[in-house]
Amino acid sequence: MTSRSKPRLVDAAEIAAEHGLTPARISGLYSKRAEKGFPEIAGMRGRARLWDHAQVSEWFANRPPARLRQHTPPTRDPRDLLNAAEASRFLGYKNPNQVTTFVRDHPGYFPEPDAVEELGTAENPYRRQLWRVQTLLDWMATRPGRGKHAGTTRTAPALPDVPTDGDPDELLGATQAAALLGFNSLNSFYSSLSQGNLPLLETPDALTEKGQRRRWTRRRILEQAAQRGDRSRR
Repeated sequence: MTSRSKPRLVDAAEIAAEHGLTPARISGLYSKRAEKGFPEIAGMRGRARLWDHAQVSEWFANRPPARLRQHTPPTRDPRDLLNAAEASRFLGYKNPNQVTTFVRDHPGYFPEPDAVEELGTAENPYRRQLWRVQTLLDWMATRPGRGKHAGTTRTAPALPDVPTDGDPDELLGATQAAALLGFNSLNSFYSSLSQGNLPLLETPDALTEKGQRRRWTRRRILEQAAQRGDRSRR
């Protein structure tokens, strides 16, 4: 039986540093969790409360801070290309790594880059992702959580209908995998994956040309679906 990997646990200071807030603000969100929906603690380190990093990241990804909703980006040529740090500032985030966090921890939430520069040397290559200003403006206008008010419910985009009897070696993306596995949303699929609940999908069968999107064969996804079904019937 495959063992489940342990979730990454973080304290208020680590969460605050990642999201450009203060530890006191994180504690405040937790104290109002019944209203805000902030995750429950997952453990303790001495007297410090600890949270599951994947759950906290998902909460922030689906609840852009009020300052972002009120932020008016500076006037720029819509064709300008911005790197991740510049894009974060353009969108009004205090944390210059916010876009990088979105791309790394929440595939599918933030738009794919409009260009990727291959930099560095053959021995030490690295990539720089770039987004057009217009791409960022379009995302601001349609991002999840935009205009959310108390008492309203945000509806996640519907997952597609994916046939189970297709080519077993066809490579499928996360949205199709989420649908075949019976998840209600892409975020819930990624949250389960990050918590080690989908061990057969931890290693993808392929990556896209940009190296950012994971792909799995239909066969592997259906094997994982069968494993989940067996576990739920126990």
